[in-house]
Amino acid sequence: MTRVFFTDRDLGKQFPARLREAGLTVERHADHFAPDTPDEVWLPEVGRRAWIVLTHDERIRYKPNELAAVMRHRVPLLVVQGQAPFPQLAEWFVQTLPRVEAFVNAHEPPYIAKVQRPTPKELALRPDAPGRVVLRVPART
Repeated sequence: MTRVFFTDRDLGKQFPARLREAGLTVERHADHFAPDTPDEVWLPEVGRRAWIVLTHDERIRYKPNELAAVMRHRVPLLVVQGQAPFPQLAEWFVQTLPRVEAFVNAHEPPYIAKVQRPTPKELALRPDAPGRVVLRVPART
């Protein structure tokens, strides 16, 4: 089964374009929903389709209505972290893809995890260094 990544509207156009260039199957928010569609409205549909949500919204786990939608509709959600232009964030995501795949294979939805970019030290040693994937919700026990 081919994995489908769904990019939230906050990741723009360049992020999903770079993922597609890397051979990933990507669905954009703008291709399925109006720009002002609230997250708690589109999350159920994305969960039903078993798409993996990619967002840049680090606060989603603190918004009760959105967190409830993620959990209720068994959404696998990855928060792409980092303050960088979206093409650079997409490049780091692609470099981290083996770790993303391993994480997705090892975790049953629902969950919220952070995809962290490589540290500056790691990048200085190796420009193509991968980042990390860290589970946030449900919290590890």
